[in-house]
Amino acid sequence: MGSEYSNRKDLIEKENQREYSGREGKGKRLWKKVKYQLVEYHALPGYLRDNEYILGHYRSEWPMKQVLLSIFRIHNETLNVWTHLIGFFLFLALTIYTAMQVPKVVDLHSLQHLSGMLKSADLHKLQSELLTCLPSLPDFHRLKEELRTTFPSISSWHVKELLYNCLPERFFNCNHTDVCVLHTVKEDLVNIIAPLMIRPITRWPFFVFLGGAMFCLLASSACHLLYCHSERLSYIMLRLDYAGIAALISTSFYPPVYYSFMCHPFFCNLYLGFITLLGIATIIVSLLPVFQNPEYRTMRASLFFGMGFSGAAPILHKLFLFWGEPEVFHTTGYEILMGAFYGIGALVYATRIPERWMPGKFDIAGHSHQLFHVLVVAGAYTHYQAGLVYLKWRDLRGC
Repeated sequence: MGSEYSNRKDLIEKENQREYSGREGKGKRLWKKVKYQLVEYHALPGYLRDNEYILGHYRSEWPMKQVLLSIFRIHNETLNVWTHLIGFFLFLALTIYTAMQVPKVVDLHSLQHLSGMLKSADLHKLQSELLTCLPSLPDFHRLKEELRTTFPSISSWHVKELLYNCLPERFFNCNHTDVCVLHTVKEDLVNIIAPLMIRPITRWPFFVFLGGAMFCLLASSACHLLYCHSERLSYIMLRLDYAGIAALISTSFYPPVYYSFMCHPFFCNLYLGFITLLGIATIIVSLLPVFQNPEYRTMRASLFFGMGFSGAAPILHKLFLFWGEPEVFHTTGYEILMGAFYGIGALVYATRIPERWMPGKFDIAGHSHQLFHVLVVAGAYTHYQAGLVYLKWRDLRGC
């Protein structure tokens, strides 16, 4: 009797234990599910409260694993992460393309055009004329050696002029078909031969800009993904984000300043030194804890806007020095467009438009920070296009 009672008691205890374990497991799973749910603005700790017009879909103090996996979840930072992450890969591809293709300064379109025109020309006659013409240039062998070993003492623009004048005057006559064809080809031919006689202009300022753009975009993407983990990590990532913005603005000055004033070392060093010091000062200010507070949003935007606006001085100076050259107007147009992208982005960021008009309606997509990110990528890409024009201009013109 006692043994039977004891066995029944043990069975009941085991059943109760299994039931308790089951409830405990369900409770843990439920707690885990609730714990990693998105929360509303009023439930955030103070350091995560930045934009009161974004009302919901926040991540708050998640473990690092969950934070990293949230790159594939929908929340109010998803597009902030991906807009600049895609931008980073875009500029990485542009950097690789620039390193592999841009040093080839020959205009491929002109080369294809020349090839088509020469099909009906007397190629043997053209070859004979070139072989006669090139060695007749003043000090041709010395010039080739200088161009191979040192910075050119004679500009590529001068080389083009010598080549153009060297080609036979009979190319201007149109008495014969082949001569007419050669006449139309003459300028293309000079544009192709001249760059082959000189070294391409140094590319390091262009790569400085590309590096600054990639650092800014990657830092921004990482910040928006990771800052919700903890207060300490938020502090670090936000400062990295501000440093990236300052780096992008500062390095954006390098291609236009260097290639505009490479033949005027004083102004080149003056402008580059000024923007470099201004960028360092901005990064130092960004490290101050008070700079992170939401009430300093307008100040942050104004500081970065001021850095960009300081680029007006070298642009105006460039226009004064090279007025009338088409490449100068071409690059200035790109720079104005870039400034418009950055300026509108800073304005949208500071005013928090459009979410301030309809709080809660743009939590997932369309709020000001996302628009700011898109405009930054557009501005940086516009500046890349301007850099290509600078490179081709200086490669062909020299000083």
